[in-house]
Amino acid sequence: MEPQDIEDVKLCISACKLNPAILHDPSLGFFRAYLQSLGARVPPRSTSAKGGGGMSGAGHDDDSDIVESDVELDESDVVVPDDDPPQRMGDPSAEITEEKQEAAQVAKSKAMDAISEGKLDEAIDRLTEAILLNPNSAILYAARANAFIKLKKPNAAICDAEAAFQINPDSAKAFKARGMAKAMLGRWDEAASDLQAASKLDHDEEISAVLKKVEANRQRIQEHRRRYEDLRKRKQQMKAEKEKQQAAEEALSVLKDGQVIGIHSLSEVDTKLNAASRASRLAILYFTATWCGPCRFISPLFTSLAAKYLKVVFLKVHIDEARDVAARWNISSVPTFFFVRDGKEVDKLVGADKGALEIKIAEHAR
Repeated sequence: MEPQDIEDVKLCISACKLNPAILHDPSLGFFRAYLQSLGARVPPRSTSAKGGGGMSGAGHDDDSDIVESDVELDESDVVVPDDDPPQRMGDPSAEITEEKQEAAQVAKSKAMDAISEGKLDEAIDRLTEAILLNPNSAILYAARANAFIKLKKPNAAICDAEAAFQINPDSAKAFKARGMAKAMLGRWDEAASDLQAASKLDHDEEISAVLKKVEANRQRIQEHRRRYEDLRKRKQQMKAEKEKQQAAEEALSVLKDGQVIGIHSLSEVDTKLNAASRASRLAILYFTATWCGPCRFISPLFTSLAAKYLKVVFLKVHIDEARDVAARWNISSVPTFFFVRDGKEVDKLVGADKGALEIKIAEHAR
């Protein structure tokens, strides 16, 4: 094996150790069957997701708690993948004489007789002999693939089917053999595709029987995936809503409902405006000065409006104390009021107009 292949195997085993439930994933059916053939005990399917389709452990950040593991598949014909040395293949560049073709046909006939007598290993030997004599025959490769299927050696069968396709891309027998082999490996989507192609080219009862089982499994898996995707989206939505709620709560912790908040620096104004945005609240930035007569006139109203509009953030800036804030907002006269929502200025009022101030607050606070 290549070093990267070994690393992939290590990662797979690590994932199984962390969450043994993934062994019940349909795509790992072949691996589960292999482990069981060695005497390993695979933990039973989790039943926590059965029933109403709810999600346990909603506070976790991973998706392991929402995996639907109750998909029931017909895996009665799934086998442990064969890992024998590659079978002998013919040389496509070899010269093929009439004598060789005739000898290949004789070997094939002997192979068919051996298959009928249940002598599958002998059939493989005879078909290998025929392939070496006539390596350009897709039928011979497909026939040997069929023999490998009977021996429950799907990987060998797939190898022969692929060789047959190199000679004849429309070989119905090759499609049938590869489809049946992939079904034996639990690769339901690929198996269905090959068996459907075989059925269109040369339908027979065996294809129909296997295809019926394969399509039923594939349909169950597709439904399983849809349920999982729905659960995953629901969890993401719940997580997003929770994060939004947490952000709003954090924002509210720095705001003071019903009170006017004094601002003394740029960092303070940024913090409060950001908090107002996260809490989806309107913020009013009131610039004033101790020497400003109109400011003294309207400041009591600003304080009383804060007590009235509890979901509005009232911020007060003394321009002589927080010159950097006044400079950023280009204050040229006081009192000046900026109405800010989601970090953007939506309105502005200059002057001590009590009526206009409350009208604008009522308008933008909705």
